[in-house]
Amino acid sequence: MGSSIVIMGVSGCGKSSLGAAVARAEVLPLIEGDDHHSEQSRSKMSQGIALTDEDRDGWLTLLGEQLGASPNGAVLTCSALKHKYREHLRAASPGLRFVFLDLTREEAQARVSSRSAHFFSASLVDSQFAALESPVGEPGVLRVDATAPLGELQSQVSDWLKTVALPQS
Repeated sequence: MGSSIVIMGVSGCGKSSLGAAVARAEVLPLIEGDDHHSEQSRSKMSQGIALTDEDRDGWLTLLGEQLGASPNGAVLTCSALKHKYREHLRAASPGLRFVFLDLTREEAQARVSSRSAHFFSASLVDSQFAALESPVGEPGVLRVDATAPLGELQSQVSDWLKTVALPQS
């Protein structure tokens, strides 16, 4: 069984870009978490309404199923802001690792505000930081600076995947 990895962080941190780059480099399927939100959740977020834990529960279950359907490993992009969300995903995929794209509130706000073709409202950036429980110190987590160049981030993640033992499930 291969190892899967979650590229995580607040909106605007670069999950989709880094996830795609890592998936290409590691020759793994990419699971774009945003593609699996319900229409109701997308509508809420586009209206500036933060999702609740209940809104996220079915989404996380679906993402866990997607990981389980990739026995040779996959790259998942998912905010995974709270510890219990990460535990939900870990339960579905033993040995799951996380890359935390760390970004300041100001940089996240600037990035989200500049996006034109995304359903996530810039007014929700503060709620993302309010919900964020840093994964730093959890097993199988790499913290990276989200403002670093994409190529540098991808190399850092690929090197880490080769050298770090899988976390115990």
